Amino acid sequence: MLGETIIEPKTDDLKELSEKLEMINLQFAQRKITRRKILHWLLISLCIIIVIIFAVLAVLNSPYLGWDYSDPETAVLGVAFHALEWLFARLAPVILITAAIGIFLIRRHMP
Repeated sequence: MLGETIIEPKTDDLKELSEKLEMINLQFAQRKITRRKILHWLLISLCIIIVIIFAVLAVLNSPYLGWDYSDPETAVLGVAFHALEWLFARLAPVILITAAIGIFLIRRHMP
């Protein structure tokens, strides 16, 4: 302003800059799509794993109920197995429903 000369940017410089910015924007968009796909498949895998574990627990039908708990090692193992089964039965449905909702929401926003 006060006696300084202002250098006008050349059209080629602006075009070059806009091409670089466009390339960076495309890379960010591609990363976002890749992350969504990975998250989508991770949630699907989580649902499948939960269903498989439920099936295994159903087939086993709580075998620890028939164990002889007079042996301390068997008693500890039986209690641990029961605690695992109890905790899984309480948490897995919540995780399964949350993962299913996540799959639906991610699927809805995928291109």
